[in-house]
Amino acid sequence: MRILVSTDIEGVAGVFHSQQITAGNGEYERARAWMTGEADAAVRGAFAGGATDVLVNDSHGGYRNLLPDGIDERARLVLGKPRYLGMMGGLEEPCDGVFMIGYHSRAQGRGILAHTINSFSFAKVRINGMELGEAGLYGALAGELGVPVALASGDDVFIGETRELFPGAVWVQTKVARGQGSGATLSPAASRAAIAEAAQAAMANLGSLKPFRIAPPIECQLQTQTTAVADLFCTWPSLERVDGVNLRFHTDSMQAAIRTLNSLAAMSFMLR
Repeated sequence: MRILVSTDIEGVAGVFHSQQITAGNGEYERARAWMTGEADAAVRGAFAGGATDVLVNDSHGGYRNLLPDGIDERARLVLGKPRYLGMMGGLEEPCDGVFMIGYHSRAQGRGILAHTINSFSFAKVRINGMELGEAGLYGALAGELGVPVALASGDDVFIGETRELFPGAVWVQTKVARGQGSGATLSPAASRAAIAEAAQAAMANLGSLKPFRIAPPIECQLQTQTTAVADLFCTWPSLERVDGVNLRFHTDSMQAAIRTLNSLAAMSFMLR
């Protein structure tokens, strides 16, 4: 029984400010330790529930935030970029379920540090008319590979936006959002305990879960933050300009859509 634990940082207990999620300062060092602790809690819960193999995917920023010596030695880590499957790196190997730890609400949502993939570039992402954040996009990628989302943690806005996509999944609310940079949080210790317990419970539900699938063909509608970003993106011939800040492209799979979005995000650094 193999589990992929995909770990972001914005939904981790105690994290509220951009300095906490950006390398190069002391607040980040504390936050990456909390992130590592929540990932480790999910690993320990998975093994307690019967997992025989656990992969831990570092899914934030440059994908090298987790502290490997803080993760249960039975697990394996997926670190660094580029990688074709992004936040689902590790699903190159057959897995029975995905745990999404420390996830956040979508761009222009009211959750803590809300964004979708690239806060500089992306205002909204819609797949076949459905607005999705990172959890929905990557949950659909996992579903395309036949893997259900079994557990997710983050703030209350993230859970409210995402719950209906993954029926039967177990949810851990780490924080209550009062604004994009404020709210009430569990302590790191309480959050770790809740995640470990939920991970063990999620293992018992795996057999009843269905993957979240979006049937091809795929149309991705992307609203950019500025017209300059849309100008840049539409140098890519397969992208169609709709108006000043909206564009779209078509593809035959969620994996191709994710790879395109991540490539566009990388392009956007030309404008910074």
